[in-house]
Amino acid sequence: MTKNPWPVPQPELSPTTHPALAATARAAARAYQAARTAHTRAELREEVAGGADGTPTMRVDAIVEAAIAEAAAEAGANLLSEEAGFVDNGSAATLVIDPVDGSANAALGVPLSCFAGALVIDDQPVEALTVWFDTGRAWSAKAGEPTPFRTSGRTVLKGASVCLMRPKRGTEDAWMRIANAADRIRVLCTTCLETMLVAEGSVDAFADPGSDTHRLMDLIAALVTVPAAGGALLDLHGRPLTFSLDLTRRWSGIAAATPALADELISTILG
Repeated sequence: MTKNPWPVPQPELSPTTHPALAATARAAARAYQAARTAHTRAELREEVAGGADGTPTMRVDAIVEAAIAEAAAEAGANLLSEEAGFVDNGSAATLVIDPVDGSANAALGVPLSCFAGALVIDDQPVEALTVWFDTGRAWSAKAGEPTPFRTSGRTVLKGASVCLMRPKRGTEDAWMRIANAADRIRVLCTTCLETMLVAEGSVDAFADPGSDTHRLMDLIAALVTVPAAGGALLDLHGRPLTFSLDLTRRWSGIAAATPALADELISTILG
């Protein structure tokens, strides 16, 4: 079978979710469903353009982002997205969105991909929303307010369950140091979803062991959600994660159940 036949459910959103975030998340789910219906796996994975962040744009990304851009404009919010870059709709509110995190998974039908975004007022992220496409599960958080879900509370790496990015050239030794110290390692290839698993306590931590892969939209939802759930979201080298229209900026994100676990992850990666 060359298409993915499974349906994409509508997101299970809280009634308190900001209307612009809710509208773009629903538009993303509808567009992803339409894309899976209309295109084969190979067509969805085809690179059709170059994104504003300097990385190739798959067809699945382009389809979903177009729907998000339309919804953002209707909501009267600006949009900062990895493919289109900054779309100025004349608002103090900007939606920073990763339309499809885990694009290769999404294209091929691996059920590990998501929509992730944050509402930024002026330059401050105030609310975040992440939606797991294949289940409809959603995690929402508001800056400075506790969430109903909590991290595991783990403080040490020994015995921990850790999600890691796949090993990339130059990070192999650091990757193995974490793998040898932790109890269990997972590689799911979707940072935004993996950081939400940290926030809800399903895993203890997520780490990029030094590849500097992450862009603003990969981490901004976690920047709001993980601390609100009791955890920590840091960069491996201590670089602040701040709102900027410069999509060339990169980080190595560390999400952990506690600040103590984040510190041990960082020290282990750096050796």
